[in-house]
Amino acid sequence: VQLQASGGGLVQAGGSLRLSCAASGRTFSTYNMGWFRQAPGKEREFVAAISRSGSSTRYGDSVKGRFTISRDNAENTVYLQMNSLKPEDTAVYYCAANTGLVLTQSREHYGYWGQGTQVTVSS
Repeated sequence: VQLQASGGGLVQAGGSLRLSCAASGRTFSTYNMGWFRQAPGKEREFVAAISRSGSSTRYGDSVKGRFTISRDNAENTVYLQMNSLKPEDTAVYYCAANTGLVLTQSREHYGYWGQGTQVTVSS
């Protein structure tokens, strides 16, 4: 599967952005999908994940209550709605796919990655 993330940009603190990740290749609905982010000098961090059907989701502690992951299997797209953005949310955001049975936040279990989209939150 090939993944293409988009929707990043510059936003003021308190604002919102919606990231999209379009998938092509194998059947999109066979993959659990995740979003990760990486700030300069830091390790890649789990943000959110969603199951194949969209019925289950997981979130990193730092984004719970502010971010929402969703997917549209008919459109082969996963989304990340980001609200109440903070300067510490500034990072490159990556979408990723895995075929495992368990909805995981471990980046080692994601075998497919998009190219990343930059999100910058100004104070």
